[in-house]
Amino acid sequence: VQLQASGGGLVQAGGSLRLSCAVSASMHAFSTLGWYRQAPGKQRELIATATERGAPNYGDSVKGRFTISTDYAKNMVLLQMNTLKPEDTAVYYCNAVQFYMGRRSEYWGQGTQVTVSS
Repeated sequence: VQLQASGGGLVQAGGSLRLSCAVSASMHAFSTLGWYRQAPGKQRELIATATERGAPNYGDSVKGRFTISTDYAKNMVLLQMNTLKPEDTAVYYCNAVQFYMGRRSEYWGQGTQVTVSS
């Protein structure tokens, strides 16, 4: 399974970006799909996760500003980021978790850099 993230870049504070994650396998095979980020010197942080039938889950730092969406027909996971702040600067990773035959497997994309200037 491969996850390919794209859409990062440089944006001014208050601006918007949309990240995309292309998943190489059918997304129906995964229990959760999501986005995490890691800033220099900090631990990886949950941004948002989505399941096929449940409500999405967001990290406290992005609630009300970021929206995760999934397109199961195209095997894409999207992250719309609005009202960006300098503290949103980080490498953003897409993630997929699968449970199969009692075994948990986790997959990560390569990361895409988001830089928010003040």
